[in-house]
Amino acid sequence: MLDPQGLYELEPEGVEAVDSADAGGLVLLYHLEGFIDAGDTGEQLVDELLENLEHQVVARFEVDQLLDYRARRPLMTFHRDHWSGYETPELALRLMSDTTGTPFLLLSGPEPDVQWERFAEAVGGLVERFGVRLSINFHGIPMGVPHTRPVGLTPHGNRTDLTPGHRSWFDEAQVPGSADSLIELRLAEAGHDVLGVAAHVPHYLARSPYPDASLAVLEAITAATGLVLPGPAHELRAQAYTVQSEIERQISEGDAELTSVVRGLENQYDALAGAGGRENLIAEPVDLPSADDLGAEFERFLAEREADGG
Repeated sequence: MLDPQGLYELEPEGVEAVDSADAGGLVLLYHLEGFIDAGDTGEQLVDELLENLEHQVVARFEVDQLLDYRARRPLMTFHRDHWSGYETPELALRLMSDTTGTPFLLLSGPEPDVQWERFAEAVGGLVERFGVRLSINFHGIPMGVPHTRPVGLTPHGNRTDLTPGHRSWFDEAQVPGSADSLIELRLAEAGHDVLGVAAHVPHYLARSPYPDASLAVLEAITAATGLVLPGPAHELRAQAYTVQSEIERQISEGDAELTSVVRGLENQYDALAGAGGRENLIAEPVDLPSADDLGAEFERFLAEREADGG
């Protein structure tokens, strides 16, 4: 393997700020764009953290070595008769502080297309270099749950004890991998504490931003770490209220079939929750439409509204 340190450049001022921080062990939050993130759960949380908290770059990864630009073409701006701008992809490790001044790290940006093992090794080296005590990754997954019930979570990693009350809903499964997941695996193998948080997003809303899921993840992170992040939480609550109100409005103006779909999911959720089997939400056979059917129904409804000028 090529030297993992060759994948990034340290920013001297950022490194000095981390080294001088009296943290007693930093928390690392990380989310990479590109894998499953139903409801834009991880992306919304990262955006709110960057928007509401001051931050300083500690390390920048060499995206030219890691990204396939033809698969995910960066945006360029054309002005009249010439190119005037280029949105350079950025994959960076940043130092942030919560409201009490407690420092923590955030790794965010596009998921690497290549060199996953080298990238995971590089992240592991940074974890050791800066004395990270706990690494947390987060994203959303589509589930057969209604938007009218609390967002469920699936914790994973070797520190699931930090999110009590959530149990696994299956024994074993093979799924397409991600750089986030590989980092979690390699950190755990190296003896580092790591926690993953997957929020359950209603599958009929998986393609749209769903702030409720981001807020549930943020609350899990603050409970597990003690970080105080009222700014991002406030913004996500406001967005969640707006989104929920719009969903309810759309459903109330929809047809009976659409309403019955949501009610059916509510009945299933309540029955399983009452039986203490919340972890089996997708395992029980029920006579409900598929995710594609639900998505198509909402898309049809919204298309009809647009055609009517709504």
